[in-house]
Amino acid sequence: MIMRKMMCVVLAALMIPGLAACNSGQTETTAEEGFKPSMDTSVSGHIRIAGGYDNFEALETEFDRFNKYYPNVELVYTKVDDYNNMIGTVLGGNDAPDIYVNYSWMYGREQYKASIDHAENLADPALGLNLECIRSNIILKTDDGTLPMVPVFSNTYGMLVNKSLFEKEGLSVPTTYQELVNVCGAFREKGYKNPLMGFSKKETTSLYTLTVYPFFCGTVANDPEAVKKLNSLDASAGEYMRPSLEKITQFLKDSGVDINACNEIENNYDAVILRFFEGDVPMMTCSGDTVSGTKKRESRSEAFIANPFTYTFVPVPMSDEGAVFLDMSNLQFSVNKDSKNLAMANEFMRFLITPRELNEMAQNKGLMSPTKDLSFNSMYAAFGAVPESRILSPEAIGLTDDAVIQLRQAVYRVATGEMTIDEAVAAYGTFTQ
Repeated sequence: MIMRKMMCVVLAALMIPGLAACNSGQTETTAEEGFKPSMDTSVSGHIRIAGGYDNFEALETEFDRFNKYYPNVELVYTKVDDYNNMIGTVLGGNDAPDIYVNYSWMYGREQYKASIDHAENLADPALGLNLECIRSNIILKTDDGTLPMVPVFSNTYGMLVNKSLFEKEGLSVPTTYQELVNVCGAFREKGYKNPLMGFSKKETTSLYTLTVYPFFCGTVANDPEAVKKLNSLDASAGEYMRPSLEKITQFLKDSGVDINACNEIENNYDAVILRFFEGDVPMMTCSGDTVSGTKKRESRSEAFIANPFTYTFVPVPMSDEGAVFLDMSNLQFSVNKDSKNLAMANEFMRFLITPRELNEMAQNKGLMSPTKDLSFNSMYAAFGAVPESRILSPEAIGLTDDAVIQLRQAVYRVATGEMTIDEAVAAYGTFTQ
């Protein structure tokens, strides 16, 4: 089933003069950042965008902003049920979208071939997209050098930090592993039962994965042979996991994380946020996806309403050299090369792929922007301060989703006591999703 939601309507002719006056200042501001309409702004048309979100309010805002340039262009967002499995069918239908959501992990997988085959090459200089404003390490590297998709949001792993508690207790947010261990001990001495918590019921975004996956990437980032063996699921590649498995074991011991308390958190989104908003947890591991839901849930937490506090999101330091910023694409847009509205779809993409619009949309959605400047959003500013040498991307390293699944499963089984480190190392290549 496909549900549609009209996000913008064609503006009535009587409104155009007023908008034109407003548009004059808008054009001047945006032109400074590189966007200037390349088509007749009185042209009529429509753009259909397909994705898996139930609603996409941040994109709706971009529709409104684009309509200030092109007031007679109608933009529609379509929510596709079971998106990952259905997008290929949708693209082959009579009502195919002009722009659609895509994911890097679909590249090279036969079952998602249609999502790549229908995509226009967005690296074509003739399109004029400002790809330089996006962090290069999260742009998909394809075998033939084409670019079937471009990031509009990015993601990472880290921990929500209750800044008010740190300030109250005179403690500093940790930036090294030893500082993290010390601050956990310091909070515990001050009567805090759970200095650090996280979701622990499933392996996908458990506190085990969130803390160790960035560390693991650091151990193989400069070893192409290791990456090759890991991706091919070579049984001998299990040894490359050993340092990370030893690290998670040591971390759980050093930090004193109460796994039983963590097991009470029912899911890695609402439950994580609402538990953090209780106000007694200094640090809560989570992903950027979870962070995106915090603002809307402040009003749903009676504890937060009664005792509001300031918070931010920072990387988890798992080594004494400092934290790793694991930089990942979150959601990407592709343009359907067979679109009947190809020129206008490309014009919208040229408008969207600018620092101003990408930052604006990310801020509205609560996700991390894919642009090079993260300082504009205080929630993610700490990641912008990580040295370039410690910014790692599975995309740039070359790790595939198949290899990451092996790590996640191994880490989870070792952390929960289901397997020993030696058993998990030996089982590499046998774990399933």
